[in-house]
Amino acid sequence: MSSTESPIPREITEPSPLLDGSGSLLQTGWARRPLLDCNLENARTTRIRPLQRLLVKRWDYYGVTSPEGFFSVTIADLGYADMAFVYTVDFRDASYHEETVTVPFGRGVVLPRNSDHGDSRFANRHVQAEFSVEENRRLVKVHWDDFGGVPLDADLRFTVAERHESTVTVIPIRGKRFYYNRKINTMPVEGTLRVGDTTTYMDPASSFGNLDWGRGVWEYNSFWVWASASGLMDDGRTVGLNMGRPIGDVSPVLENTLLVDGRIHQLGAIDIEYSDTDFMKPWTMRSDRVDLEFTPFLERVAATNLVVVRSEVHQMFGHYAGTVVDDAGHPVRIEGLVGWAEEHHARW
Repeated sequence: MSSTESPIPREITEPSPLLDGSGSLLQTGWARRPLLDCNLENARTTRIRPLQRLLVKRWDYYGVTSPEGFFSVTIADLGYADMAFVYTVDFRDASYHEETVTVPFGRGVVLPRNSDHGDSRFANRHVQAEFSVEENRRLVKVHWDDFGGVPLDADLRFTVAERHESTVTVIPIRGKRFYYNRKINTMPVEGTLRVGDTTTYMDPASSFGNLDWGRGVWEYNSFWVWASASGLMDDGRTVGLNMGRPIGDVSPVLENTLLVDGRIHQLGAIDIEYSDTDFMKPWTMRSDRVDLEFTPFLERVAATNLVVVRSEVHQMFGHYAGTVVDDAGHPVRIEGLVGWAEEHHARW
């Protein structure tokens, strides 16, 4: 193991609004559940009030890892542009395809105030995406007229048990900026994904979903690293990983967690090492409680250049192997767990 110490950041255990009347965060840290009301109307990061809405970023990102591959759909409001994007990854031949639609200053997006209820929608003549939250499950429906020359349709149901915990983080950024995020791993998924004449049936015994729900105001130039996985261990228990270098000041809060059978174990600081000149080389994640190696088998590169909105992401799909120590001091062996690790540069 590495000698990196892993101080445990502050855990939020009491509900409150996210922001006070002056736009300052009322609490920072991490939580197992979404305890804070995301009152973005209180954001105060500019003196020009009509511009405030353009600075707020919101998105809902769903992903599904199955034995055959990965599917993801996102609905986003970047303030000055609405977006929806979908991508599919085929693990069998190490291929991927994605499509994006962007509407500058559009009004085609509906996103809920909080992550535990409400609907999310994007719709135009050719693309419809809808997410809804019901008791103990989340529904994801997508239709895309032209996904690489063929239609795409997804109808998926994510199961979330009442006791299932999340990685919820509240991160301050200078100038009253902030990032409020919820990630849910290891949700069993049932349903169908049709791309042209090919239909993939998601079996909840082997297909696991994740949610990345983000809200905030941050600096125009941003950078982050995110590593994640959801699957099963040899003994049949579900296991999830969430690690990274998030946006903002990470001193009071870190998003590095292990999820075993729906229970979060906070891991503290982790050293993530990789080559930014050859992302296909193995990545390492190490601390006094973590000794993991991530070996990629596919690199997904996505770049957007729309003058105001620019981003570049290198998302690697691969296998995790190693050991993570849970809160009780028990080693959890990870072997061949499929997941991803990515580096993302954004100008939003």
